[in-house]
Amino acid sequence: MQHDPSATPRRNISKAELFFGFLKIGLLGFGGVAPWARHIIVEERRWLTDREFAEILGIGQVLPGPNTINAAVIIGDRNQGIVGVLLCLLGQMAMPLVIVAAMAVVYEQVAGIPEVGAALMGAAAASAGLVLGTALKMIRNIRPTPLSYAIGAAGFAAIGLLRWPLVPVVLVLVPTAIAATWWERRK
Repeated sequence: MQHDPSATPRRNISKAELFFGFLKIGLLGFGGVAPWARHIIVEERRWLTDREFAEILGIGQVLPGPNTINAAVIIGDRNQGIVGVLLCLLGQMAMPLVIVAAMAVVYEQVAGIPEVGAALMGAAAASAGLVLGTALKMIRNIRPTPLSYAIGAAGFAAIGLLRWPLVPVVLVLVPTAIAATWWERRK
């Protein structure tokens, strides 16, 4: 089924839907949660549009803590208040906690095997590919302006190429992006 990026998102999400939606995100989030979160929230459950998801993920990115956890807090609060926040957080964190604890026990036994190190390097590469694929899909669906591309390129150049520290770059780019967007919309 092809996802329609212009489709109206569903509203009035129940407590059970929030919990089980975020439980699924947490369970499938191997290699990075954001690609799965986008798939489930935007495509599968249609809770948000791509633009809304990108905005919430962007807010989550500049706040302390993992961006998808921050997104869970925002989505839970918007739909079911503090109970929704707690259900989203519990759902998203329950299965990873169980799985990681079990894997830690196993990893302790096999950490010295060279093939295990190679497998972990492969998993890291796959994770990077998932993040890049999700970014490209979001760009296609939200159709950023040239200004958005310029700000994104500046962030990539500053952090990815010049290796400047994240916090100062964010502290400069976020107000710059807000001011530039405000100015652009004023026209």
